Amino acid sequence: MSFALGSFLHTLPLTALAVVVLLAITFAAALIYHKHAVIDVAWGLGFALIAIVTLVASAGHGDPARRWLITALTVLWGVRLAVHIGWRGRRHGEDPRYDKLLSRAKGNRDAYALRSVYLVQGVAMWFVSLPVQVTQFSAGGLGIVAWVGAAIWLVGFFFEAVGDLQLVRFKARPANKGVVMTEGLWRYTRHPNYFGDACVWWGLFLIAADAWPGALTVLSPLIMTYFLARGTGKRVLEKHMRDRPGFADYVERTSGFFPLPPRKTT
Repeated sequence: MSFALGSFLHTLPLTALAVVVLLAITFAAALIYHKHAVIDVAWGLGFALIAIVTLVASAGHGDPARRWLITALTVLWGVRLAVHIGWRGRRHGEDPRYDKLLSRAKGNRDAYALRSVYLVQGVAMWFVSLPVQVTQFSAGGLGIVAWVGAAIWLVGFFFEAVGDLQLVRFKARPANKGVVMTEGLWRYTRHPNYFGDACVWWGLFLIAADAWPGALTVLSPLIMTYFLARGTGKRVLEKHMRDRPGFADYVERTSGFFPLPPRKTT
């Protein structure tokens, strides 16, 4: 199997530039709407954009089946996530998480947001997407590892999409205002969407790892999983919810990340 190293290296600045342009547009929108939470919409779109830019730039290199497969899966995941977050937050003001973060600013809040939110997420987006970028330039047909990766991606996409839909429907009922969601997939894990997100990126990594040098990008899914399970995902959200009635009991009986049968409580 061969890898078009030179062409890959020439593409890296292009994907970085694509991220910069997207986040510049997002920052401008945030200033207009006074809402830096719009970057959450750009998160999924950024990965989709990187996949498309790399697909175009890798024309004539790599395996066509692998290139189109990983691009399609990345775009489908990224666009669905962006649409969901955009629709969910359309009638809300600034996210309390960003309000708390920006309250630390000693000077201009927008300048602080540019450094501590946009720059950080831009670097993370570009680095986490490396399996998608690398595999576009890898030759060789799809093997068993790639198909296992596609299956894991499908499991992850199911958990993330269905979990989000179940939560939206639950919150739509007036009687559930302030109530902890414990139905559907949320009965088996407190974060089916985060678990699904992690599976999506491990699946994309395995598609990349099916051909050299995709296996070298293992830090990308590891970092994404850390963000979701230990970093800015699960930990921050649960800190925000810990005073909600019934949440402590929910934590006691429900797995924090990996789906498991509910534990019996006394």
